[in-house]
Amino acid sequence: MSDRNTDAYLELLKAFPPRPITSEAECIDTQKVIDSLLDRSHLTRDEKDYLDVLGTLMYEYEEKHVHIPSLYGVELLKALIEESNLRQKDLVPIFKTESIVSEVLNGQRKLTVNHIKKLADFFHISPAAFFESSEK
Repeated sequence: MSDRNTDAYLELLKAFPPRPITSEAECIDTQKVIDSLLDRSHLTRDEKDYLDVLGTLMYEYEEKHVHIPSLYGVELLKALIEESNLRQKDLVPIFKTESIVSEVLNGQRKLTVNHIKKLADFFHISPAAFFESSEK
């Protein structure tokens, strides 16, 4: 027996019909619906399917309209620290001392291969993210 409920899914579609996003206002409205779903402690299969559809529409809009600057190396590290609400001392297990963290962030010391491996594990990203892409 399927755990899909056609009526429940139709109610989601009626409340906020998914359409291709063509403006910033539509993007904001779609993000509000996505956020309201993500704030729930448990999602039904129908809600997950609906969230997947909205996420696909957001992705397509952002691919066409949102420029995300290429960050790598120390600039990427700074963005990850800020996004994760971390402090320099939170990275001491990776860099050994807070002064080394500071030197790396201030450009006085380069990231080592070992640092990059540990940072990639810590932030759950590919080590390749720390290197400048050859695609331009």
